[in-house]
Amino acid sequence: MSVRSSSEIPREAVAAGRGTERQVLIGPETGPNFALRKFIIQPGGGMPLHTNLVEHEQYVLRGEAEVVIGEERHTVRADDVVWIPAGVPHSYTSVGDEPFEFLCTVPNREDRIDVVEEG
Repeated sequence: MSVRSSSEIPREAVAAGRGTERQVLIGPETGPNFALRKFIIQPGGGMPLHTNLVEHEQYVLRGEAEVVIGEERHTVRADDVVWIPAGVPHSYTSVGDEPFEFLCTVPNREDRIDVVEEG
């Protein structure tokens, strides 16, 4: 697979989140080094404070969210970029009346979500 429409890729609910879905646009079966995922968080939805084993590089497509990274709190919106180091607690809360959507690139390595605090 070199090119396909993202509309052909199924969405799956993110178990740790509320009102949160993701699409694996490019996974380990396609690219050897990185995975590209799209997250869609409905208004009022989000992800609780959690950690991952791998870093995240993110680009916000639309909407607005409050993102906590370690001790810092940020409001992010379309065209913002976000970097989350491996192992750093982080969370997302969609604000406003449209879904918060972002692309997330991660290394193709073992990953695990560990919830630090339920949201």
